[in-house]
Amino acid sequence: MKVVKIKKPKNVIIENEEIPVNKNGEALLKIIYCGICGSDLSSYNGSNAYVSYPIIPGHEICAEIVKIDKNDIGLEKGMLVTCNPYFNCNKCYSCKRGLINACIQNKTMGVQREGAFSQYITMPIDRIYSVEGIPKEQVCLIEPFCISYHAISRANVKKGDKVLIIGAGTIGVLAAISAKLKGAEVTICDIEDEKLDYVYKTFNLDNKLLNKSDKIFEDKVRELTNGNGFDVTVEAVGLPHTFKNSIDAVCFGGKVILIGVSKQKINDFFFTIIQKKELNIYGSRNAMKKDFLEVIEIIKKDSINLKLEKIITKVYKLEEAVQAFEEFSNNIGKMLKVIIDFT
Repeated sequence: MKVVKIKKPKNVIIENEEIPVNKNGEALLKIIYCGICGSDLSSYNGSNAYVSYPIIPGHEICAEIVKIDKNDIGLEKGMLVTCNPYFNCNKCYSCKRGLINACIQNKTMGVQREGAFSQYITMPIDRIYSVEGIPKEQVCLIEPFCISYHAISRANVKKGDKVLIIGAGTIGVLAAISAKLKGAEVTICDIEDEKLDYVYKTFNLDNKLLNKSDKIFEDKVRELTNGNGFDVTVEAVGLPHTFKNSIDAVCFGGKVILIGVSKQKINDFFFTIIQKKELNIYGSRNAMKKDFLEVIEIIKKDSINLKLEKIITKVYKLEEAVQAFEEFSNNIGKMLKVIIDFT
């Protein structure tokens, strides 16, 4: 089988390896599509805080079951599935309290362990979820949707909340959709005018904020919230400056959700603002089985016309994987989700 690897930053190769053999309690899956996640792109660019090289990237999975033992969850050969790619230890303090998404020893596929950019993978059966009835390309969006949905759920976003999403990438868009599902009034913010306008119009969001400068950002926040600030701000970029934006833009007594990941540090952050505003700050990491099952049902029902297909910018063939990473990296301001076709 063919496998895509990032050997080191900016160096993607395609190699041949043996098809893996599934052990007891595992299934053999044939990968159909796999999305390039923001973490995969940061691994490619050398800015991922968690990755070691070489690494097989990928954890946004659409696959078909090739081999599977009898099981009590109804999974069978030939089924279309996706997977929970966050491997927890079941031993640490977080796992013992049921917070397996925040496992201290967490190993996410494509980051701390080998990912799914292969024609075949094995996967524990209890990490596999049927997605029958969902278009195959959209199945790759379930995992990032879960990331965003988990974050919005963490802060208990509710109807009528004014929510600011900072970052109009895939995670930001799916966070905006998740907030809309809760009945919130959603403003999307980015520095890229073309992407911002596309996301704002395509997904029927309430407002947009082009973050050209601190002055423009502050003035627009004041305008959109009658000077009060947003009830909830979501940082979906992973930069010190956008984290500060999320703190500055939230109201007194408001909620800040941090999804973005970075290697960078904040050296001049006036942390007393957290006490002054009495802020609730939520870190959001990975997702839970509950999130996967709920998101799968949301996509199947599609009660608000999700238009998830509009998130997918381009699909590349397996042989074009090197080109896919290069073009995505060079056009991050214009592209949302890039998918590799492994068939």
